[in-house]
Amino acid sequence: MFHRPSSNVKRAFLVDTLQLVRNLESNGFPSKQAEAITSAITEVLNDSLENVAQSFVSKSDMQKSEMIQETNLSKFKSEVQSSQRIECGVVFNCFNSFELRVKGVAGPELKPSGEVEHHFSLLQRETEKLRNDIDKMRSELRYEIDKVTAGQRLDLNLERGRIKDELADQNAETTNLTNKLDREIHALRAQLEAAKYDVIKYCIGNVRMNYSQLSSLHVECIFYKHGLLSELLRPAFEIFANPRCQAAGDLKGSLP
Repeated sequence: MFHRPSSNVKRAFLVDTLQLVRNLESNGFPSKQAEAITSAITEVLNDSLENVAQSFVSKSDMQKSEMIQETNLSKFKSEVQSSQRIECGVVFNCFNSFELRVKGVAGPELKPSGEVEHHFSLLQRETEKLRNDIDKMRSELRYEIDKVTAGQRLDLNLERGRIKDELADQNAETTNLTNKLDREIHALRAQLEAAKYDVIKYCIGNVRMNYSQLSSLHVECIFYKHGLLSELLRPAFEIFANPRCQAAGDLKGSLP
């Protein structure tokens, strides 16, 4: 059993509906349901194929279109080549005639016709127009280059001035810091000198005091050794040996 799509479709799509129905029945579907499912699937498949056929062209149509395009392209190429040959011939004849006229050897039969003169005048006008356009473009380009160069030069000068100002400020700050460091160093040196002088003075005082104590003890030892020191003179020597006593200091100063 085969199903064929409706008559408005140009192509006939064949579907093996009998085999499809038997497969459905073997899978447990009743006969009516299997036929209904097969009919629905076939209809959907035919509609899809019909849409595809309407959306795309056939291979023969594509080949026919390619042949038409190639024919048109070859015609266009031949027309362009023929027109180029004609124009080249006209220009060549025009220049040859013009050269002969300039040299004064062209006879009446070699005078260019009106069409050639017309083409030659057109070529001259086009050439002059192109030359003017080129000069105009050259002047505009030169103006733009000069403008850009002037702008860049101005920017460079401004940047150079700004850098100089920054360097001057940095030099001034460096000088101020150097002067401040010099002042601090001089102050520290003065403090060190004063502290060193105080230490030396303290050391000398201690040495003198220790020397005086040692001298008094030496004298006392001498008196003890010779048995000349009595109980009455011992307090005087103790006062003399005491550095805190003012009288002892006066007495020491009076001794030779």
